Amino acid sequence: MVLQYYLLNRWFQSLHEDSLEKVADEVAACKKCRLCESRRNAVPGEGLNVAKVMFIGEAPGEQEDIQGRPFVGSAGKLLTEFLESVGLKRNEVFITNTVKCRPPNNRPPRTDESSACQEYLQRQLRLVNPRIICPMGNSAIRTVMNVEQTVSQIHGIPFEIAASTFFPMYHPAAALYTSSLRKVMEDDFKKLRGLIDSLN
Repeated sequence: MVLQYYLLNRWFQSLHEDSLEKVADEVAACKKCRLCESRRNAVPGEGLNVAKVMFIGEAPGEQEDIQGRPFVGSAGKLLTEFLESVGLKRNEVFITNTVKCRPPNNRPPRTDESSACQEYLQRQLRLVNPRIICPMGNSAIRTVMNVEQTVSQIHGIPFEIAASTFFPMYHPAAALYTSSLRKVMEDDFKKLRGLIDSLN
């Protein structure tokens, strides 16, 4: 009984001592999977420490790997544009990925790689405590929401899961490759703006 109390007390204490900075430091030094062998920089994420909205992509790309920051390449510039179109700034939200290191040649993350990063993402979600969670693209939607539907089926629809509001969206890269999706994403960001306003 004493041991159980001690372990429980240590667990609560560890939660209290956790921080986004601590997560970032651990991500930077992480060697839990093979991606540490090819990365230049790990990419933990960035933004407001306690944000209303958290955007989650799949994995860092080339520019993210170089700079150690999320969504700074072409897709990131488009994400910034979409945010600004509805009166949001990057430093008002939190942006990260399900996997914190770039997979070689931008291939999809493997199961063991996603599993290795799961703890980091869970801690970030708890620490940021967003009112709205926006997984972007099929991989992030499956990882974060644990659903089988594709982004084309559920984008722009709010879901209430475990006391959190999930708002799945297309990944900005999709609009770079398929121009017709740009209007779809613009409309989804307008819906997101309305959802944010409804929480105020």
